[in-house]
Amino acid sequence: MPLSTSSIFAHSDTDLAFQRPFYEDLHEHPDLSGLERATAQKILAQLDRFDCEVLQPIGGFGIVAIFRNGPGKTVLMRADFDALPVKEATGVEFASTRVQARPNGTTVPVMHACGHDMHTTALLGACAVLDAHRDRWQGTYLALFQPAEETGTGADAMIADGLASRILTPDVCFGQHVMPGRAGEVQTMPGGQMAAADSVRITIPGVSAHGSMPHMSVDPTFVAAMIVVRLQALVGREVDPNDFAVITVGQMSTGTTNNIIPESATLVLNCRFYDDAVKKRVLAGIRRVVAAECQASGCPGKPQFEFFSHAELTDNDPEVFRHVRPVFDQVFGRDSVTAHPSTVSEDFSHIPRALGAPYLFWLVGCTPREIWDKAVKEGTVDRDVPVNHMPTFLPDYEPTVRSATGAAIAAALSYLGKGAHPAA
Repeated sequence: MPLSTSSIFAHSDTDLAFQRPFYEDLHEHPDLSGLERATAQKILAQLDRFDCEVLQPIGGFGIVAIFRNGPGKTVLMRADFDALPVKEATGVEFASTRVQARPNGTTVPVMHACGHDMHTTALLGACAVLDAHRDRWQGTYLALFQPAEETGTGADAMIADGLASRILTPDVCFGQHVMPGRAGEVQTMPGGQMAAADSVRITIPGVSAHGSMPHMSVDPTFVAAMIVVRLQALVGREVDPNDFAVITVGQMSTGTTNNIIPESATLVLNCRFYDDAVKKRVLAGIRRVVAAECQASGCPGKPQFEFFSHAELTDNDPEVFRHVRPVFDQVFGRDSVTAHPSTVSEDFSHIPRALGAPYLFWLVGCTPREIWDKAVKEGTVDRDVPVNHMPTFLPDYEPTVRSATGAAIAAALSYLGKGAHPAA
């Protein structure tokens, strides 16, 4: 039976009626990375309605639902479900007003400012349709719900907790992310879709002294300031303009009062790349610059480097792209478009890398079309379109959830559908 929008969404009003209230509940009651107990329970409650085996917890609050339907290929689809420490400013009735306590005792406002609530809603919708229409497919469908994507730790935690030994090795893995763009557009491309990322915490040793006696100190604040300036030269003068690299100093912490030169300073960097060779050179350059500035200022010890929140390059398999893209074209028509590389990062690819499976990760536009088209026409996209992690970020629900759910189903059926002929 050929794939089409109408066949994929057959009886969708019945199968997917739960999606909107589930989405609004998740959006109104978000959980920070590593603290997603309540969200995981809501996902489990939905999965309880389906004919599937549920594995949990895996790597904290991770969940895998296994839908078995005879012999055939095995397809894995992943959705993340953690939120961000952002105070919501969308003004919708289901806006989050939640404040959540962190393990260190501090409290922060929490918001689904990245769209993970939409990802989870879409994957549950795909589960509902595939469960209800088993006559349309055969094989095994793995619905993986991942915590702690925002901290770059969730995928690795599930892998470390034995994910590979607890599931069948998938023939292919899929993932998706809502992003600014015309709501409902499904954006795909082969190769590097999302940048590799590493965060680095650098501790600079100094010698403390009274603020009136700077000659008695080694001022780590001054050293940190020189490092911040010098780091930008790595990108501006040492990276080929045809390549891509970003070094962002996201945090600079030093001192506790106005009249004491502190004994140490801390810089937290976020670095992004499309190429591992460029990444290797830049990270080596960071170490060189920091060590040199510390030596130039006479710091009493060597700087300390802590690498964390690591994300590999999301590098889509060309063969999987060539297999799935025609299906998306058939299902979504003009709304199946070519993606552009994104400078944001994801830990999704850690899962298929660990499982030894090829993968495709695509984007779904979520900006109301009239807003997007007007901003593109006037050249004001950067000013007028809310982006992920902003307090005003909110997907246009209907077209976004329809395409995100449909894309998850269509990708799965391109391998599992009866009559499908997946690439070897």
